[in-house]
Amino acid sequence: QVSLVESGGGSVQAGGSLKLSCKVPEHAYNNYCIGWFRQVPGRMREGVAAIYKPGGSTDYADSVKGRFTISQDNAKNTLFLQMNNLQPADTAQYYCAADLREEYLCRCQNVESLGYWGQGTQVTVSS
Repeated sequence: QVSLVESGGGSVQAGGSLKLSCKVPEHAYNNYCIGWFRQVPGRMREGVAAIYKPGGSTDYADSVKGRFTISQDNAKNTLFLQMNNLQPADTAQYYCAADLREEYLCRCQNVESLGYWGQGTQVTVSS
């Protein structure tokens, strides 16, 4: 299993913004499906957003649609998650993940099952 490296987490009050970054080894980044999932201790993983590398198509969980934006910088093998209007319900450990998937399977609900992920970065939102 290759390691991915997330950064950019922190603490913010409700309504604030954060931008997460994920550096991916090239052989993993070249996998077709890249995305983000989050997890609260004691709860199951929740897919947040996915992006299909070759074409750039994206998919978001309903809970974050309109507030979060996933993007990629292919030249730097880096994945981003811009998070705006953060709410306490967004508090979680955020992980980036990657694996080979056909485009129609590259959806946010599948991100938590991708084969490669990192150690995560904590996002804490206070009310």
